[in-house]
Amino acid sequence: MLQPPRSSLQVAAVPAQRSPKRDRDQDAPWHTEAVCRRDEATLFFAPSKEPTAARLSREEAAKRVCARCPVMVECREHALLQPEPYGVWGGLTAAERRVVLARRRRREVELKKTPAPRMAG
Repeated sequence: MLQPPRSSLQVAAVPAQRSPKRDRDQDAPWHTEAVCRRDEATLFFAPSKEPTAARLSREEAAKRVCARCPVMVECREHALLQPEPYGVWGGLTAAERRVVLARRRRREVELKKTPAPRMAG
């Protein structure tokens, strides 16, 4: 995913988490294959005071780019692990990523509450 126009491209590499492995150089960071590298960053990041209808339209266009990206899963995980507070990453808006993170936190809490099954023996 491209960074906002005000900064240079400095995306932290996240280990590939997709199976099966692609034929790309495993030493290359995932973002070198990102489809969005060829698009304008403004498609993925909101301009200030953007009207709601324009934002929704822009986000849908960005998600269509993400949908055809071979590293969408890596991009999404990067955005969730960082966490990236702005933009469309891995096909999710910042608000959608907050929902995913909240669900993950709830799931982790629930798993900690559930006692481990006893082994028969």
